Amino acid sequence: MFGLMDGFLKNDPLSLQKDILNHVEYTVARSRFSFDDFEAYQALSHSVRDRLIERWHDTHIYFKRTKPKRLYFLSLEFLMGRSLSNSVINLGIQDQYAEALSQLGFEFEVLAEQEGDAALGNGGLARLSACQMDSLATLDYPAWGYGLRYEYGLFRQIIVDGFQHEQPDYWLNFGNPWEIERIHVTYEVKFYGTVEEVDMNGEKHKVWIPGEMVEAVAYDNPIPGYGTRNTINLRLWAAKPSNQFDLEAYNTGDYINSVVNRQRAETISNVLYPDDRSHQGKELRLKQQYFFVSASLQDIIRRFKEAHNNFDELPDKVALHLNDTHPSLSIAELMRILVDEEHLGWNKAWDIVCKVFSFTTHTVVAEALEKIPVDLLGSLLPRHLQILYEINFNFMEELKKRIGLDYNRLSRMSIVEEGAVKNIRMANLSIVCSHTVNGVSKLHLDSLKVRTFKDFYELWPEKFQYKTNGVTQRRWIVVSNPSLCALISKWLGTEAWIRNADLLTGLRDHVDNADFHQEWKMVSLDAMFDVQVKRIHEYKRQLLNILGIIHRYDCLKNMDKSDRRKVVARVCIIGGKAAPGYEIAKKIIKLCHAVAEKINNDTDIGDLLKLVFIPDYNVSVAELVIPGADLSQHLSTAGHEASGTGSMKFLMNGCLLLATADGSTVEIIEEIGSDNLFLFGAKVQEVAELREKGSTLKVPLQFARVLRMVRDGYFGHKDYFKSLCDTVEIDNDFYLLGPDFGSYLEAQAAADKAFVEPEKWIKMSILSVAGSGRFSSDRTIQEYAERTWKIDPCRCPL
Repeated sequence: MFGLMDGFLKNDPLSLQKDILNHVEYTVARSRFSFDDFEAYQALSHSVRDRLIERWHDTHIYFKRTKPKRLYFLSLEFLMGRSLSNSVINLGIQDQYAEALSQLGFEFEVLAEQEGDAALGNGGLARLSACQMDSLATLDYPAWGYGLRYEYGLFRQIIVDGFQHEQPDYWLNFGNPWEIERIHVTYEVKFYGTVEEVDMNGEKHKVWIPGEMVEAVAYDNPIPGYGTRNTINLRLWAAKPSNQFDLEAYNTGDYINSVVNRQRAETISNVLYPDDRSHQGKELRLKQQYFFVSASLQDIIRRFKEAHNNFDELPDKVALHLNDTHPSLSIAELMRILVDEEHLGWNKAWDIVCKVFSFTTHTVVAEALEKIPVDLLGSLLPRHLQILYEINFNFMEELKKRIGLDYNRLSRMSIVEEGAVKNIRMANLSIVCSHTVNGVSKLHLDSLKVRTFKDFYELWPEKFQYKTNGVTQRRWIVVSNPSLCALISKWLGTEAWIRNADLLTGLRDHVDNADFHQEWKMVSLDAMFDVQVKRIHEYKRQLLNILGIIHRYDCLKNMDKSDRRKVVARVCIIGGKAAPGYEIAKKIIKLCHAVAEKINNDTDIGDLLKLVFIPDYNVSVAELVIPGADLSQHLSTAGHEASGTGSMKFLMNGCLLLATADGSTVEIIEEIGSDNLFLFGAKVQEVAELREKGSTLKVPLQFARVLRMVRDGYFGHKDYFKSLCDTVEIDNDFYLLGPDFGSYLEAQAAADKAFVEPEKWIKMSILSVAGSGRFSSDRTIQEYAERTWKIDPCRCPL
């Protein structure tokens, strides 16, 4: 057997062709003499997956042999996007595949477009998780990712007459060639039932008797590193009905009930973000969280026990990371496993649990922190509620010794929130139990220390750290902008920056080189492409952008034709999804379309201004839009963005930023200098003061004028936009669009002025890329590994 398997798959074009054709015939089951682009894509993907599996097996065999401390990254969301291009680039065989396909009569780029997006998340947190998995693999860390295999990803956004409509994202309709179903890796997950006390060897033990059981089935997704053989695993769980329940139903002839049980079980992993405005929605969301946590921990503990028989070693071999509060039930679940199933004493179990968990919060305001109603938790997970009460009782007793009987503070810090509806505060639980609490930018940590988690910071200042988020240059330059990638490599004289983004600072040595400027010229001479793409939310202030566009349009309309010739033509691009129940965000989308219809059909101003809304914005669309942008807008009210990774992707692609000093932008300013981006708006320390002024606040006349245009029905739908306009009137303007509007227009004017000086713009663009290395997810992961997880690289030998 070893003789038959003693070599690796070959990567020359002829061998790749043979593999692709074999998969056409034997995997896709089509004739090798007649197959279309989609069938060619499927065969190509399976051929690439074969090579991933080789490396994946070698990596995990090596991990098993060397027994390093492993990281388990727990996240309910992974916005992976497409896998094909990223995989072949990380494997180092893109050119060979392109040649092989060309000889078969196909183009690699055309086949790559056949792949759908794996949209198993929403926004920055989910895409961050994907970037971090790429960095963990590239930096050779022994890590696993765990998440849920949602049947339907984030909804597809359809625009009808300017209104957002949501449709299910059937991303698995045509299969997913990148995943491997592990039908032998299954775990029972329990729900409901009762807790009984039993005698075991003269000691009282709690036993959970479940009322319902569901099977968790593993689906593995190999994640290759760049410039290394290491390929790690993202394991996603799907819910299936428990065999026990099915068999029982069939034996009694209750076939209908069996089908209902099956449907109910599979619902758990059906939908990303079920609507939790109803009790049923809240219950499904909690079921999802526990299902994910239970299956993952059972898998982690099984792997640990295969190599170790003493749980004292767990903190030296296992690091569990909570990506926000969604996986926080894993704290109670690990306590339950150690106390109820492994029969450790409470104190010993608690000591172990507090050494293995670390926690990253992505939340800025306390009101947004996750809470679970006690009644719901007690019904669905009765044993876990008991454990949480005991954790809280012990914490409160310890806290009283530390701070005395300050009942207001004790109440704020309690894991259990008293009130008309009793809740479990998941962030408080995560802080109490984690050895490290991480913010995602320097500004975010400052906010956590003085506002959100002030009481906890004063108690445990040593727990609090920050690691500024980052994005992977392999996805956001190498995959999405190959021409820029080649140019950087040429002028740096190396491709080493793809693994070590700090080397990008070397571009500063060429910033005044005329030949370099000539090659760099990415700016469109016809018009500035001005982009704002992100989740639609009031605090992200897409409305500010639209009102600015209305002001620009109004100025053009009132301008002499001779003056118009001096105006910088702009194509304004906005994209993003509004949450299905978020009416104000949906009205912002409708306003964007109403304004676009007016502007784009106005022959008087011609091509001087256009407004485009990109529907169904996702990772693949971002890979097209970001490399083509000249200016990108990041307009959040200061103090509301925890980090903001979108700005980093644009920065890496040489796009200039127009932004507030919020989130990670503060650190971008430190790195590239305030002269190389367009800053505006109130600073964090000024926001509270402005809000206090309320109705005495002065707003620019231009703001009052553009708002009046919308109110008076200049863009139609007068009644529909009334409530939207109300949100930014002086007394209601929580996100300070009015006070920031004058400063915003000044920043826009500065961008116009710089754009007509190509040499200045190009220099700013080069310096943006040169300073973007600090915002690579490789740096973020290295900081986590050294300061939080205490894990070492474990490089699989070639």
